Amino acid sequence: MKRQQLRKLCLIVSLLLFPITLYYFSPVLILFAGLQGIINGSFIVFILMLVLSIPFGRVFCAYICPAGGLQACLCNVNQKKPAQGWRNRIKYVIWSVWIVAVVLCYLNRTRSLSIDFFFMTEHGISVSAIYGYVIYYGIILLIAVPSLVFGKRAFCHYLCWMAPFMVLGTKLRNLLHLPGLHVAVRSQSCIGCEKCTRSCPMGLDVAQMVKDGKFADSECIQCGACVDVCPRDVLCYTMKGKKEGN
Repeated sequence: MKRQQLRKLCLIVSLLLFPITLYYFSPVLILFAGLQGIINGSFIVFILMLVLSIPFGRVFCAYICPAGGLQACLCNVNQKKPAQGWRNRIKYVIWSVWIVAVVLCYLNRTRSLSIDFFFMTEHGISVSAIYGYVIYYGIILLIAVPSLVFGKRAFCHYLCWMAPFMVLGTKLRNLLHLPGLHVAVRSQSCIGCEKCTRSCPMGLDVAQMVKDGKFADSECIQCGACVDVCPRDVLCYTMKGKKEGN
């Protein structure tokens, strides 16, 4: 099976499992758990996102994220490239305020720290009661509406509370000059067909990055769509420490 077919299959499976896994991606549940001194599932998952993004970047967004699966389906409705710029910073503001709230909750906890991965789930299942479906469909709308209005994976660009963990991990890798998965560029082989830009599920101007000879956009999710569609192998996956290739 080709890589992009496998990637899309993984995203669809993740979306179908979302009623089970919802609470393991919940920023709100961490606050409730923190007040009770509990390290819950979403706390552990977000830490794993940060740690694993050091070697693998935002591969979670490309292959595993249920929100990515929903937005992959919605691309058929609105294929417009979402505008970049100040809107991309909204998620960092939301994330920063939330991180402060998480720290305050744990500092003001009512008991000693403990671990309960399945906190507030029913036998590990997130959506098991009527009120759970209300939350579930509310999250679905939160993910779907930006993509329907603004274009390709707009929720990822503007509102996602998970993306900053992986952006931070990638920046930490670059700061420490550690090897990690990224797309390298061999600009001299480019024929300017711009298939890379058209294939990008994040709506990034890949052709311009190729022209500039570097691939350093923090919104890149290392999905490999541009790598797979390039007729001249201008782009390639690499784990080498050097960030850009020529």
